[in-house]
Amino acid sequence: MSDQRILASSAVMAAGTVVSRASGYVRAALLVWALGAALRADLFTIANTLPNMVYILLAGGIFNAVLVPQLVRRIKDDPDGGDAYASRVITLSALFLGTVTLLLVLLAPQLLRLYLDGRYLEPDRAAHLESIVDLTRWCLPQVFFYGMYVLVGQVLNARGRFGPMMWAPIANNLISMAMLVAYLVVWGSVGTTPARYAPLSSSQEVLLGLGSTVGIVAQCLVLVPYLRASGFTYRPRFDFRDPELRKTLSLGVWTLLFVVVTQAAYLVVVRLASGGTAGADDGTGLTVYSNSLLIMMVPHAIVTVSLATAILPRLSALAHEDRLAELGTTVGSTLRTALALVLPFAVLLPILADDVATAAFGWGDPDTAAAFAPSLALFGPALVFFTVHYFMLRGFYAMEMTRLVFFIQLAVSLTNVLVATALVPARPPEETAPMLVLAYLASYAVGAGVSFVLLRRTVGGLEAPQLVRFLVRMAVVLLAAGAATWLVELALSGLGERPGPLVALLRGGLAGLAGCLVLLAGARLLRVREVTGLVDTVAARVRRG
Repeated sequence: MSDQRILASSAVMAAGTVVSRASGYVRAALLVWALGAALRADLFTIANTLPNMVYILLAGGIFNAVLVPQLVRRIKDDPDGGDAYASRVITLSALFLGTVTLLLVLLAPQLLRLYLDGRYLEPDRAAHLESIVDLTRWCLPQVFFYGMYVLVGQVLNARGRFGPMMWAPIANNLISMAMLVAYLVVWGSVGTTPARYAPLSSSQEVLLGLGSTVGIVAQCLVLVPYLRASGFTYRPRFDFRDPELRKTLSLGVWTLLFVVVTQAAYLVVVRLASGGTAGADDGTGLTVYSNSLLIMMVPHAIVTVSLATAILPRLSALAHEDRLAELGTTVGSTLRTALALVLPFAVLLPILADDVATAAFGWGDPDTAAAFAPSLALFGPALVFFTVHYFMLRGFYAMEMTRLVFFIQLAVSLTNVLVATALVPARPPEETAPMLVLAYLASYAVGAGVSFVLLRRTVGGLEAPQLVRFLVRMAVVLLAAGAATWLVELALSGLGERPGPLVALLRGGLAGLAGCLVLLAGARLLRVREVTGLVDTVAARVRRG
């Protein structure tokens, strides 16, 4: 697969991701409008986040990282094109996820004790604890459907069908948006009322919890017709003694350990975040942290994930043929393409953080949006390190070096835990979310450095000289782009420190547009091929469209 074909495949996925993410941000804005950004919002955010966390802990790492290389090998080597192998995996996974989901629903109170700050056990938080337990039970069936969605999506990816998995979350977001609109119609926005610190009622729990789960069910079912269209027909198979399946599970041991340390670190994050809102009315917690992360993940979802998904089958094939130098070249060139969008975002987001926060989360109450700005500003630079780390791991996974990946992630997770536990207790509750973002930044700075050095040593090179030249030219261009953005923000400062969402959107949009125009002009002038190539590819597809 050439670089142009990688970009073309990525563009298909990116288009779906853009629409999916846009609907996701509308959902996030509706959530903050309905529930605020304080304790009540965190009750729902924690309950609705747990199923995804538990799924990733139990099976997500194996499904995401191990299965695609194995499926590619089976499609190439097996007489039936890997159909029997895929059917075994789906059958075994469905049995495992179904059993685990039932157990989790029964053990929801015990599960929550792991993730919640000790303040939830105090008498004045008894109603809040009961509310979050009920919400979590409504949300936990998502574990099964998250797993089946990712599994079916990976089967499609291995067969070259990249688009459906990127478009399917739109169904989930539309259902979630309808659920939140219904909430607003019936109960209205909490705004600045004392209700933002109160527990949810039983009817509110049913609407929010059931609505969230139905959305994940729809997201999974959307993929089924595409699976049949790809030529794969699922037939239940219970012959789990297949040697290739045992190989997948053995490779998954290290991936499982990888996920364990990652989720253990995130468990600490959730506990610290839950204490931020449970301990003080003006505290920030998981709602602020996770929704700021959602904004930060715009370029990651649109570019990084699309590129990584498109190149993973190619990387797996190169590793299978022992063409490691070509693998390193592919990773290096694709990394530069991803950074062409990630770096501008990382530089401009801190400058635009106030306006972005107000435009995204200020619809119910502009003052509520102020809680998001510091976290957004810090997440911008963190994205650069996360992107480098993410691509390096794709190279290791293609070579099935899951043991090494585990030790790299152990360093990342330990850094996150150590920095978070040092910073959060030392700062006031309103700074809980920003301190957690600093810990995130520090952890992926460690991960990016370690993984880059090790992968470069393993494959013999990652086009490091080209990367350095690219970064030097981008630094010059971004300095000019950042200055242009800041000057426009300064010129429009008379519109108010915290205007309404539409005014903030206009001011931030104009400032960001100025920065992007300077960026594009500078990239042309300095011949930053990674930026111009990305723009030309998008422009060509728009013209064809």
